Amino acid sequence: QVQVVEFGGGLVQPGGSLNLSCVVSGSWFKINIMAWYRQAPGRQREFVARIDTGGNTLYADSIKGRFTISRDGAKTTASLQMNSLKPDDTAVYFCYAQELVLATHTYDFWGQGTQVTVSS
Repeated sequence: QVQVVEFGGGLVQPGGSLNLSCVVSGSWFKINIMAWYRQAPGRQREFVARIDTGGNTLYADSIKGRFTISRDGAKTTASLQMNSLKPDDTAVYFCYAQELVLATHTYDFWGQGTQVTVSS
């Protein structure tokens, strides 16, 4: 069973920075993709950023240029460096991990989320 845990959320003032971390534990064959999503109150869960095993990244337009996703050498930890935070960034941030079992067989895993609140 793969477990995904996020941490690093908290309260930050507008314009501030925060770094989130996501750790994958348990047994896995290959964590192909790690990504961050977020869900604000009354909103749908939205994509924030993703990174694959090759280090290729993709960002949502809303955070492009402000957030940076990274991954450790073991490919089982992902970080989200958030800069120039805005009140609209307030949300529960979820880590997503895609396990590649076979070439065409994947499983999706989600963390429980970590709260990020941007307020003065």
